[in-house]
Amino acid sequence: MKARVIVTLKNGVLDPQGKAIEGALGGLGFGDIGSVRQGKVFDVELTGTDKEAAKAELAQMCEKLLANTVIENYAIEIG
Repeated sequence: MKARVIVTLKNGVLDPQGKAIEGALGGLGFGDIGSVRQGKVFDVELTGTDKEAAKAELAQMCEKLLANTVIENYAIEIG
């Protein structure tokens, strides 16, 4: 079973890397950019078949390692 975990900064947390990307895109002539926020994507392959158990295990992975839950949110997609 394949899963994707998307980790993004919470609203209100400064994102200097996103700002740098935003500026670089503007410098490349992309003028319609309002703002950019960067994040992380983890593609995880799981050996089990129970989607609910997998989602619970992925949430534990996020809470313990993949996301800094003080400043980041995460979303789990199982396909």
